[in-house]
Amino acid sequence: MRVVVQRVKKASVEIEGHIKATIEKGMLVLLGIEESDTSEDADWICSKISRLRIFPDEKGIMNLDIKTVSGKIMVVSQFTLHASTKKGNRPSYIRAARPETAIPLYDYFIIQLKKETNLEIETGVFGAMMQIALINDGPVTIIMDSKNKE
Repeated sequence: MRVVVQRVKKASVEIEGHIKATIEKGMLVLLGIEESDTSEDADWICSKISRLRIFPDEKGIMNLDIKTVSGKIMVVSQFTLHASTKKGNRPSYIRAARPETAIPLYDYFIIQLKKETNLEIETGVFGAMMQIALINDGPVTIIMDSKNKE
């Protein structure tokens, strides 16, 4: 499981010309699920996200987590995070999970992140063509991979 976490001033997801979700100060989490992922991968990443100290304290030092700053979270599925570019110029997505594997894990991830943070989680729609708008705050962008524990 791979995520890109972006600290944002605001973010929104639009589907077919309609705003599906919007958040103010918080995190935009792009979530990539691969075929070998399990609930343990989701648990590890959700735990890390909930405790990730990427918000500034009164001295401007990144020392506060999402709960402390009463931030918002938006999760958007992103199978392209598992693109392989080793061979040729067109990325291969062979490691990305098929919907029958990915959708239950995506749903589980959202439930777990809500449990870990006690926050409502805004989402995109799994498998939909989405347009994401965001103002990255910092910029701060963190990449985590549950297979490498980084």
